[in-house]
Amino acid sequence: MRAQQPPGGVERSRLRAGAAAFTSLAALAATGLVAGPAVGAPSASPCALPRTAAHHSLGLDTWNGAYPRPNQNLDAVMIFLSFPDSAPLIEPAELAADHFPATSEYFDRASYGRFSLRPHPRPGWTPMPHESEEYDIRRDWDAGKRAAYLRDAIAAADKDVDFSRYDIVYLVADPDAPGVDSDATKVVNLERPLEVDGTEIKRVVTVFERHPPDRNVLAHETGHVFDLPDLYHRPVDGKGDWDTHVGDWDVMGSQFGLSPDLFGWHKWKLGWLSRTQITCVQGTGSRLVSLEPVDAPPPAGGSLGTRLAVVRTGPDSVLAIEARSGAGNDTETCTEGVLVYRVRSDAASGDGPVEVVDAHPATQACSDRSVYPPLADAPLEEGETLTVPGTGVRVEVADRSGAGVWTVKITPPGEA
Repeated sequence: MRAQQPPGGVERSRLRAGAAAFTSLAALAATGLVAGPAVGAPSASPCALPRTAAHHSLGLDTWNGAYPRPNQNLDAVMIFLSFPDSAPLIEPAELAADHFPATSEYFDRASYGRFSLRPHPRPGWTPMPHESEEYDIRRDWDAGKRAAYLRDAIAAADKDVDFSRYDIVYLVADPDAPGVDSDATKVVNLERPLEVDGTEIKRVVTVFERHPPDRNVLAHETGHVFDLPDLYHRPVDGKGDWDTHVGDWDVMGSQFGLSPDLFGWHKWKLGWLSRTQITCVQGTGSRLVSLEPVDAPPPAGGSLGTRLAVVRTGPDSVLAIEARSGAGNDTETCTEGVLVYRVRSDAASGDGPVEVVDAHPATQACSDRSVYPPLADAPLEEGETLTVPGTGVRVEVADRSGAGVWTVKITPPGEA
């Protein structure tokens, strides 16, 4: 017998299963579309959504070759910019320490040690030719002012930096300069790549953070460099809740999240999970899946087991199911359990490509710490059942082993 809950909520179950020239520079904000060639086919799985023309599409049948893929070691140069109207109060080494090694460690944990981000901070300040306020730095930046900033920064740094040595460029502004707006930190994609030192610069991470900076901010921005989308919802007027889509559950939603590890779908896209760690649920009949937490490191001396289950729900959509614990990047998590979320490959960055399904819509958790308490208790707990609204897919959490592996029964529509 199962107690009834509000629509979309969970049921308690007794189930327990055993097992170019700068004058022609055109810069697009992180929400702009930069097309790129398809490279390879990460997965032949029928649950691998097709990559679409949507900016930062979460399709993963091919890789967008316009972006570096973090399945290898990548080198990043960090350039510190000063302005003639303000003498820096902080040494570049202090600003570098705001972000590294923390950002590299974040990606090391998220990738299960399969990716290394190697920072190369410049030792001194690179002087900009104009006062900071002349660039009119702000979140929604005038394209001409932004282009001038990039033109001046790269030209000034090129005297001492060989850009051909680096895969990623971080431009860090003096946080105490009067014209620097911390809300303007973002990745700028170049519609026409810039050729410097015999290499093409396709995008630049512009950092305007305060000292100390926002938590995990550089991990978020670096995610865009790897073709990951913004998962937050930006209100039309800039007011209200920004975190209604995914809450705390991925750094691409909020750098302040309590559970900022990347979703398993992102890890599949980036090449950190292979098809052997993905269960594609299709056909008729229920499927019993044992899920290792996606945030947990590989077992000592062993390899990764199943970390993600996927149910295809349409040509460009799936339901993804993963376990989340208090390990790895999620040590400050509010709740543990089995998280269910929708993925759409035809939704652009910022337009809700991922939406977490709230298994407990009538309650919330960690109101003093969570970026969005209504989703802080979204995961299913042991013994709970969720029929996902709009799909008919039923997810039942049977048990959790002493080793932290969750047994989940997934039932397609019409098979309940």
